[in-house]
Parts: sequence; structure tokens; C-alpha cells
Amino acid sequence: MANFSILVSLMEFPKEKKLYCKKCKKHTSHKLKEFKSGKGRTLAMGNMRHEKNTGHGYMGRYKYVVFVKKQNKKPTFIAECSVCKAKVPYSLGKRMKKVTQN
Repeated sequence: MANFSILVSLMEFPKEKKLYCKKCKKHTSHKLKEFKSGKGRTLAMGNMRHEKNTGHGYMGRYKYVVFVKKQNKKPTFIAECSVCKAKVPYSLGKRMKKVTQN
């Protein structure tokens, strides 16, 4: 069982893949690029709530117990159609630590 977790944690992904394009209405080759999120907003509600809770009294921690986050994320890619240049999000539904494109 331990070998399986090693295989899932490191995965190679192709740079091009044939996917269905809704704009062309047929299967075409798509370029896959790894999705990277943009810069976070400083005045977003979650950031303001975090600053309010950690700003005083509890040594920089919340007064309630914070749950442990998952260690791996499901990788998300941006698939760009080679014919019409339409971009759609594409993700594989498995958790893995590192994804490399070959």
C-alpha cells in the first residue's frame, strides 16, 4: 500500500492532450498549463477576519482550535484549444504532492 501513495504523490502530466472543445464542438488537441492563482486581496473578508482574530490577546493564535489542512492539493490546469484558442479549466480529481509536465 505504501508504494501506491508514492506513485500518486509524484505524477508526470503531458503538455498536450486531446480534449473536447465546446466552441469547436469536436475533439481537438489542447495545451495544458498549470493554473497559478493570482495575488490575494488585502481587504478581502477572510483576511480581515483573520487579522481581527489574531491581532490581540492569544499570542498570535485564534482562541479556538484550528483544524489541520490537507497536505496535498488536486492539481488544476488551463487547457487551451489549439484551433480556436479557447481556455477552459481542466483538473484531475486525485490528490498529489507534485506534478511535472513532460
